[in-house]
Amino acid sequence: MADHGIAHFHNSPGVPQIRVGLREFMCIGALPPFDHPHVFIDMGGGTDAICPYCSTRFVYDGSLHGGAEPKECLWTAHGVAA
Repeated sequence: MADHGIAHFHNSPGVPQIRVGLREFMCIGALPPFDHPHVFIDMGGGTDAICPYCSTRFVYDGSLHGGAEPKECLWTAHGVAA
């Protein structure tokens, strides 16, 4: 997971959808310094959500266990996840 208290995901690759292994997370848009305001997204009991800033669609996939697909969309304080 990320180095933050809550996972941060970005969409620098420009994909229409990111599968995530969490229902609560932050969307940062693109990688800094081109990020948008970091938005807290809570899917609640749902399985998808759309970021109000960048319109990325996030889809819950419990098999990812906190990660993302594409994997490079998980962001840490040190950069992208390996």
